[in-house]
Amino acid sequence: MSFQAYLDNIEAKTGKTAEDFRRLAEEKGFAESGALKPGVKAGQIVDWLKADFDLGRGHAMAIVAVLKHGGKPPKG
Repeated sequence: MSFQAYLDNIEAKTGKTAEDFRRLAEEKGFAESGALKPGVKAGQIVDWLKADFDLGRGHAMAIVAVLKHGGKPPKG
């Protein structure tokens, strides 16, 4: 499955885009300026996305990757 397919599936399931999750992560205090804050662990994001959006680990990690790349999907 391509990275974009993960993001498309997440949007279909939650109604939220990668940009929406970037904004929500900032509101939760996990990110600033679209990127993860220092010290925030992937597991914290995975736990939040599972609890609030019922995302599995793979899909949650796709959102983590977006946050690690400044709010944009990673290239390649």
